[in-house]
Amino acid sequence: MRDRFSRLRRKYLSLGLGELAAVAAFAAAAFVLQQRLDSAGAGAGAALWFALMPLEFVLIQAGVYWLLARTWIGPGRMPLQLARLFRGLRIINPLILLAGLAGVIANFPSTPLAAVVVIVVWVFGIAEYVNYYLVRLSYPWTQWASEIGRWRTPKLVKDMRAAR
Repeated sequence: MRDRFSRLRRKYLSLGLGELAAVAAFAAAAFVLQQRLDSAGAGAGAALWFALMPLEFVLIQAGVYWLLARTWIGPGRMPLQLARLFRGLRIINPLILLAGLAGVIANFPSTPLAAVVVIVVWVFGIAEYVNYYLVRLSYPWTQWASEIGRWRTPKLVKDMRAAR
């Protein structure tokens, strides 16, 4: 049993650090892309950041969740205060996504390629929100087609429900 918990802790560490590394990688990519997008049209760089910030916000939550979840593996449960925080974030995230969309619309890129990049980044933010707070979307590639239709509850939501 201890070995199983140890494996889960390593898995959660990997997931948490992976989400936080994604935050850094996306920010670095945005800094590089911003110069190219700004040369493509006024506001395109700003639109990218408006699209990216909600995604980054959700990914930071996910990374922190996985790192903290390592502490209640086994018989433990998510602390009630932490569950309340994540429940609040579950409500705030759509508002942040909408604010990001408003910024994207206000600074919409004039070139098709820049517009596609910005839209894809914003939609990815929605997908991450859905994956962590509504229905699980991430599965191993070989199982994705068979699992996605099962509408499984995300681990974060299960932990929030079981909190004490």
